Amino acid sequence: QVQFVESGGGLVQPGGSLRLSCAASGIALRFYNMGWYRQAAGQQRELVAQSTWGGSTNYADSVKGRFTISRENAKNTVYLQMNSLKPEDTAVYYCNSDGRYGWGQGTQVTVSS
Repeated sequence: QVQFVESGGGLVQPGGSLRLSCAASGIALRFYNMGWYRQAAGQQRELVAQSTWGGSTNYADSVKGRFTISRENAKNTVYLQMNSLKPEDTAVYYCNSDGRYGWGQGTQVTVSS
């Protein structure tokens, strides 16, 4: 059974940084695309960053230049480094592989002064 466990969220002031982690089980991440998604209150879930199994990365325009996705295949873990955070980044953040598997509980990120 494939499971994702997200962690690292919290309350941060605008301009601050957070690093999210996604630990996967039941799947060898090195063979899969992995993405970070977010869902703000009352909105649909959106893909914000993707790391392909081939080594490329893609970002939503809203986070480009501020967020960085990386993976540590030996630990079966994916990370999202978030810098220069804005209030509009407030959301629950999830990881998944192309949205094909069940969603974890996510980790709440709140950007507020």
